[in-house]
Amino acid sequence: MKWGEFSFGSLFNKIAQGRRLKKNDQIPGDLPFVMSGFTNTGVVNYVSNPIERFPANSITVDIFGNTFYRDYAFGAGDDTGIYWNSDKNYSKSVMLFLAAAMGKSLEGQFDYGKKLRSSQSLNLKTRLPVKDGEPDYDFMEQFVTDFMEQFVTDLEYERITKLEGYLAVAGLKDYTLTAEEQKALDDYHNLVFDEFNVIDIFTVRNTRNILSRNIVENSGSTPYLCASGEDNGVSSYIDYNNAFLEEGNCIFIGGKTFVVTYQDKDFFSNDSHNLALYLNRSDKRTRLNQLYLVACVNKSLGHQYSWGDSISHKKIRKDKVMLPANGTQPDYEHMAVFISAIQKLVIKDVVLFAERNIAAHQAVTKAT
Repeated sequence: MKWGEFSFGSLFNKIAQGRRLKKNDQIPGDLPFVMSGFTNTGVVNYVSNPIERFPANSITVDIFGNTFYRDYAFGAGDDTGIYWNSDKNYSKSVMLFLAAAMGKSLEGQFDYGKKLRSSQSLNLKTRLPVKDGEPDYDFMEQFVTDFMEQFVTDLEYERITKLEGYLAVAGLKDYTLTAEEQKALDDYHNLVFDEFNVIDIFTVRNTRNILSRNIVENSGSTPYLCASGEDNGVSSYIDYNNAFLEEGNCIFIGGKTFVVTYQDKDFFSNDSHNLALYLNRSDKRTRLNQLYLVACVNKSLGHQYSWGDSISHKKIRKDKVMLPANGTQPDYEHMAVFISAIQKLVIKDVVLFAERNIAAHQAVTKAT
């Protein structure tokens, strides 16, 4: 490509300076409010009362030269310049190219001792591809479009290869049902369920209490559990006094919300009202069995408890849980086979998706 220099003033027919709006005067709303800075592309708040509202398809350049494209309407502080062209109405791809080029040309020129004002920027220049002496907007459009398509494709391929690696390491790539697993699915509606006392099946313990104000989030590798239904109850991963560590490979109940999860690793707990249930039959304390039991505990007891009437160590000792039975004992063999079958049914589409997309990417790469 041939390149040439063009002033900011020749590229945009609208160049404005934002208007100051002090933090205490900002009324919450849904309009992004932009100020100087790189973090979060300069968006510092969402307001309903900007002094002036600027249009989408604009480029902002702050006093330090940080340059960002905005495809949304916004307000801006007086430390930010706004650039757009109401006549040419450049496409998003062209504006992204221009923002990158402008940012590159401003790199290292401005700081606290030398701040940029939009009124000073009319004669600032940036380098752009040219055709017949004018900016080659068609090239910019195609370049950004091709770049973004390739970027998304490469990113997707990277994620999918990581997914395939995880499936292989976790032993989840085999999705073919065994005869035993198919039979467990076919016979499900003929299962016999029976009631069992919770304390005959589990040893129940209250967890220890570690207040959230006493931890440092993401300070370690041990799960810190709360009563949330998100992320399997894991609020963060922390480093803490091992005297408060709870043994994993158990069923965890968030006491106040009755969220039931399986926890394979040792963990810390945020509340002494939480309960940890350990199978009395240690030889049956497998991951598959306990995933089945999580569903049984939740279905059997969940309707009894609420925030105002939460479960406790005392209450659960009187509770019963419905389980598939083999005579007078829980049918642990069925539980393990059934969950293994369900796991394969769930993972099948994921495995096929990963394999299909990796093959397609490799075919395209080979062809090019």
